Amino acid sequence: MMGQRFKEMNDKYGDVVYLYAFGQPMIIIGSHEAASELLDKRSANYSDRQPSAMRELAGWEWTFVLMPYGLPWRRRRKEMHQFFNPTAVSQYQPLQQREALNFLKKLLEKPDTFLYQVRHSFASTSMRISYGIEVVDEQDPYVAAVERGVASFNEAFVPGAFLVETFPVLKKLPDWFPGAGFKRTAAAWKKIAHNMRDAPFEKMMKSWMTGEAESSIATTLMQTALDKTDIDIAEQQMVARDVSAVVYAAGADTTMSTVQIFFMAMACYPEVQVKARAELDAVVGSDRLPTFEDHKSLPYITAIAKESMRWQSVVPLGIPHRSLEDDEFRGYFIPKGSAVIANLYAFSRDERVYPNPESFNPERFLKNGKINTEVRDPNTFVFGYGRRICPGRHFAEASLFIMIASVLHTLTIDQAVDQHGESIAPEAKMTYGVLSYPVPFPCSIKPRSADHAALIHTSLAHSD
Repeated sequence: MMGQRFKEMNDKYGDVVYLYAFGQPMIIIGSHEAASELLDKRSANYSDRQPSAMRELAGWEWTFVLMPYGLPWRRRRKEMHQFFNPTAVSQYQPLQQREALNFLKKLLEKPDTFLYQVRHSFASTSMRISYGIEVVDEQDPYVAAVERGVASFNEAFVPGAFLVETFPVLKKLPDWFPGAGFKRTAAAWKKIAHNMRDAPFEKMMKSWMTGEAESSIATTLMQTALDKTDIDIAEQQMVARDVSAVVYAAGADTTMSTVQIFFMAMACYPEVQVKARAELDAVVGSDRLPTFEDHKSLPYITAIAKESMRWQSVVPLGIPHRSLEDDEFRGYFIPKGSAVIANLYAFSRDERVYPNPESFNPERFLKNGKINTEVRDPNTFVFGYGRRICPGRHFAEASLFIMIASVLHTLTIDQAVDQHGESIAPEAKMTYGVLSYPVPFPCSIKPRSADHAALIHTSLAHSD
């Protein structure tokens, strides 16, 4: 795993390491302090992205996550911010709470499919927010599209996987030429990426043109083009399409992986559930489900959410930044055009901050029954740095809290049992890629009691 290898280099040589690899200078940052100093405080110089042949070939030229720093990126970023700033995200709480309740219902009905149900739940929420489209069928084509799209993204941007990233001239090779198989692969990925971006947007546009579309990010951005005479409608349509697709894809995937990590942790550390249930029973009681109003009164649940983000890295190396100009840092020269990689995996394993980092221990974030603000919050690094920080981070935190609180209040997560009645201890392993997920693992999910199962059904009935 590259995050671990880079960490070993930083441990040996210091928290800023220079490499020349994949045809370019690379700066590996091994500490949060160094990353913040460079990427936050000097963000004007480190907000660019690396040029990428695969970004164009594989059909991801539209995602502003990978766009170079400039006007197209700034416009999309600005439009997205209006929907996900700390004040705006509160409007999504009823939907998030409703989706958490639907998730509980699915776990009662099909507990063995919990990994899929996590993905489906977040895809459903993201689809509703992005396009106003309700996902009902478990085999929904839009959910399948985002799953295929993110999978292609994960393969396309593994560092060193494609020689064309080092030698961009190779993209001019004819498709039939020996060694040009990457072009055929990329062409297939491009269809997947563009279908993921275009299909739900086109469905929304048809409804919007007839006045039948539900309010969403896409409809709001399109309405802006009609209301303001100084905006080009065709250009605004592309912006609306791109912003909606990023919300749809990122919202359905990164937080989803963290919730899957939470399930893995609960199966590995059952004692955490005991403490969580004690807090939930004392604060929430037995006759209702947790709400966002309970957040400040549930520090242990909040600590579980923080530890779920820290314990396993969803984006272990982040997305590399790029220096726009020559720079000097701690006496080291950083050339213009360097790829600057913040090793988020290493930050989560910093033993100065997180003793015994391989252990899942929510109490590391607590002191005297409250969140200990002296311990570094993983939110300060898992969402990135500077002008490239994830604009959806406040929404992601809210989704994570309500999902974890709802599950722990009503359900018990145990290790699965084999045919001989022996417990199957899950291994805390993650897949390798730009985005990482827990390696599929079995576990047993049951209601805490008949009363808790009834609470789920009663809450569903009252929410209709």
